[in-house]
Amino acid sequence: MRDEQRNRRPEARRPGPGDPGYPAQRAPRLASLAELDAAVPDCRACPRLVEWREQAARVKRRAFRDWDYWARPVPGFGPPDAALAIVGLAPAAHGGNRTGRVFTGDPSGDVLYAALYDVGLASQPTVTHRGDGLELYGVRITLPVHCAPPQNRPTPAERDTCRPWLARELELLRPTLRAVVVLGAFGWQALLPVLAGAGWQLPRPRPVFGHGARVLLPDSRGGPGLYLLGCYHPSQRNVFTGRLTPAMLRETLREGAELAGLRQPPAADRR
Repeated sequence: MRDEQRNRRPEARRPGPGDPGYPAQRAPRLASLAELDAAVPDCRACPRLVEWREQAARVKRRAFRDWDYWARPVPGFGPPDAALAIVGLAPAAHGGNRTGRVFTGDPSGDVLYAALYDVGLASQPTVTHRGDGLELYGVRITLPVHCAPPQNRPTPAERDTCRPWLARELELLRPTLRAVVVLGAFGWQALLPVLAGAGWQLPRPRPVFGHGARVLLPDSRGGPGLYLLGCYHPSQRNVFTGRLTPAMLRETLREGAELAGLRQPPAADRR
């Protein structure tokens, strides 16, 4: 008996939510987007981001002093059979970090959801909180970094730690996913290695981000391929300076929807 106990190998400890290896260990084990969306908010793998998101929830903006902030990682949002994905950067400290839903409660989200509504991909033009009745049609919105970062700037290490969540999300979307609209250079650079790892073939040299960039990535597994489209991020600065106008955003979303096969969305084009 003592020999058996001596020779028995201890079971490897699985990383907990506060360990840097938690996303890499947990994400591949999730069998559905519902499971993924439930698991992401438990993550505490990046200490700097945990501290910042929780500090923002304590030191609230005056306009939101009565809010009970979400203050956790913000999961993606949209149907599990989406043909089009939209990839941003990270939640805003007093936007998604407050409301618990990506691109909700901040100026960038106001512009994005209005454009989605205008091209028939969202049920309403204005969104304020989880449970406000919003539905997305054939579209899922997600992020390469799920926690609000200081100054909206995640570090490369934080981006890489969070990457397994995005990788698993796209893998689960793979059967129906046909196009991705990427909002900003950070999301573009974060997404490319994920797509390559998932079996979509990147050209050499790798495609460079730019508004209006468009590339078809062949599928090494024999699928129909994936269209990748670049769009400036609908940040306050980009919108106020006219670098990105609502019309430009609508045009890119409309192109993405057409390439994804969403030619007849439930809501008619309003612009």
